[in-house]
Amino acid sequence: MARINLDHIRHAYTPAARAAGDYALKEVHHEWDDGGAYALLGPSGCGKTTLLNIISGLLHPSDGRIEFDGVDVTTLPTQARNIAQVFQFPVVYDTMTVYDNLAFPLRNRHVPEDQVNKRVNEILDMIDLQPMARKRAQGLTADQKQKISLGRGLVRSDVNAILFDEPLTVIDPHMKWVLRSQLKRLHRQSGFTMVYVTHDQTEALTFADKVVVMYDGQIVQIGTPAELFERPSHTFVGYFIGSPGMNVMPAKVSGTTATVGDQSIALPGAPKLASQSKLELGIRPEFVRLGREGMPVTVTKVEDIGRQKIVRARFCDQPLSIVVSEDADIPTDPKITFDPAGIGIFADSWRVGLEG
Repeated sequence: MARINLDHIRHAYTPAARAAGDYALKEVHHEWDDGGAYALLGPSGCGKTTLLNIISGLLHPSDGRIEFDGVDVTTLPTQARNIAQVFQFPVVYDTMTVYDNLAFPLRNRHVPEDQVNKRVNEILDMIDLQPMARKRAQGLTADQKQKISLGRGLVRSDVNAILFDEPLTVIDPHMKWVLRSQLKRLHRQSGFTMVYVTHDQTEALTFADKVVVMYDGQIVQIGTPAELFERPSHTFVGYFIGSPGMNVMPAKVSGTTATVGDQSIALPGAPKLASQSKLELGIRPEFVRLGREGMPVTVTKVEDIGRQKIVRARFCDQPLSIVVSEDADIPTDPKITFDPAGIGIFADSWRVGLEG
C-alpha cells in the first residue's frame, strides 16, 4: 500500500497550454493517506479520469510530481508503479476459467503455486465466485465478469494502490448495490489504498472514506460524506451532493443579515468578505422549515417520494426546494424559515467563514 502525494500536478492535452483554461486538469496539490479509500466524484469532463491515469502512469503530467511513499514515480511507466487497475468494462480471458483468470497476475510474477492457490481461493470467497471457479469465463454474465475484474485487481497483496475507473457501469442496479457493499468490506479486510472514479454520488458516498469532488478540472473539496453534505466548500458541491441539491440564491450581506429579494435572513455570524465578490446564500432543502410563520413562498409542485415529500416553491422569484416528512401538511398560505445552522454564504462560488 502507498501514501500518494500529488505535488502541484497539472495536465494539458496540447503542448502550447498557457492559461488556466487550457488545462484539462488544473493544479492539484494533495496527499492521500496510505490505506485510504478515496472516490473521485464529478461530472463527465471534470478531470477525474485524467487524474486517475496520471496516478496509474498512463498519462505523464504536464507539470508537477507524483510520489508513492515519498518516492518520485512521475516518469515511471505503469508496470513499474506496482498498481492494479479495474476498468469500466470487464477485461477477462474468456478461454480461461474463473480460477485461472485470478491466478494469472500471480503466476505472471512467478508466485509459488501453493501461494497462488491460497490467495485465489481467498479472493473467490470474497467475491462470491467460488462455485464458478472451474467454469470458463466465456459463458458468464457481465456482472460476473466484472467480479472477475475486481478480483484480479485485489488478488495481489503487494500492490501500492488499486484504481477503479467507473467499474460498475455495466452492472444492473441491484448488483451495483451488492458490489458496492462488497468493495467496502474488501477494503476493510485488505487495507489497500483504493481510488475509485465515478459520476454517481451514491457509489462515491457508500464506497469511500473520503470523497474527492472535482469540477472544471480542479478539486473543489475533499471530505467525508457528512462534511460534504453539512459544509460544502463550493456551490457545485452543494448542488452535486444531495437529492435534491442545495438551494443557491443571489444575496446581499450586511453584518449578520443576508437579504434575498425583499426578505431579510439572520445569519449565525458575520461573513468574512472581500470586496467585489458575487454573493450567494446556500441552504439545503432539509434545513428549510415550511409552516404558517415566516417568509412567504409560492408552492408550485409537491413530489411524494415515499418517506418524504419534496416541495418545489418560489421564494423571492428564486426556485426553492424543501424536504418535509411524508405526513406533513402543506399550508394554504405557506411560509418558511431557515435553520441558521444550515445557512452558508458563498463568495464567487466558494464558502466563506462566519465570525462569531
